[in-house]
Amino acid sequence: MKQLADLRGELEQMASIERSLRDARETAQLLADEPGADAEINASLASAEGELEALEVEATFEGEFDDHNAIVSIFAGAGGVDAADWTQMLLRMYLRWAESKGFETQIAEESPGDEAGLKSVTFFIRGRNAYGMLESERGVHRLVRISPFDAAHRRHTSFAGVDVIPEIGADEATKVEIKPEDLRVETFKAGGAGGQYVNKTESAVRVIHVPTNTIVASQQERSQLQNREVAMSILRAKLVQRELQARDQKLTELRGERKANEWGSQIRSYVLNPYNLVKDHRTNVETSNTQAVLDGTIDLFIWPYLQQRRMLAQAR
Repeated sequence: MKQLADLRGELEQMASIERSLRDARETAQLLADEPGADAEINASLASAEGELEALEVEATFEGEFDDHNAIVSIFAGAGGVDAADWTQMLLRMYLRWAESKGFETQIAEESPGDEAGLKSVTFFIRGRNAYGMLESERGVHRLVRISPFDAAHRRHTSFAGVDVIPEIGADEATKVEIKPEDLRVETFKAGGAGGQYVNKTESAVRVIHVPTNTIVASQQERSQLQNREVAMSILRAKLVQRELQARDQKLTELRGERKANEWGSQIRSYVLNPYNLVKDHRTNVETSNTQAVLDGTIDLFIWPYLQQRRMLAQAR
């Protein structure tokens, strides 16, 4: 049903482009000499052009998991309390971006910083091609700003790492076998927001896959059962990805270039002082409207990366 709905959506986009072009042609033929005709024609052409660009973007999602939901994890790196605050800023950026797309979000687990911000956070973004778009965000993000935590108001540089994996449904997890005896399940009291009920009961769940030492957790739901389901969803995704990498050497397709994920090899820099600039070091796309980017306007970085990825795939 999902595939059917997606295909119907694509057909409707094509039909809409055809209608816009037909309207422009009929206006040009019948009302070319009338006042305002040029503006009407240009509006129809602009509408067709915008929808055609959207279809071209859709054509870049050719990866095996591009149409899947995404599981995003952000980890504070070098920079102390500023890095923890930067992690929380990135979380807000991605949640605002998802909201602008009409995507559903769900925070699975978060670890508060010692003074402010977050040490780490894992969350779902569910929507059409969510993983295909957010795959471009995997890597190290660097922030330069006047630290609000420095009494001397000095400029600080901090880092946060972003990892993105596709959400794998239970019906797709046949690539790996998860044996119950290989799992160690621990429960603990959830921290952070959630009210007295959440904090006083051991509703949070941590699942450890012993053979691979893969650890996942969920603490945002109200019951152990719900948190276990969320944690198992993350575990399935991690194990499927691990198996694919080991078996088929799909490292560049699923996780990007390895060097781009190492600390000190940032994919994007966000400079808020002494000037305003956000620059993607892979595509060289940059903007001085840093506030818009931090408010979730990141498509200007996503689309050039996808086009670059497609050209590299075609060259291979």
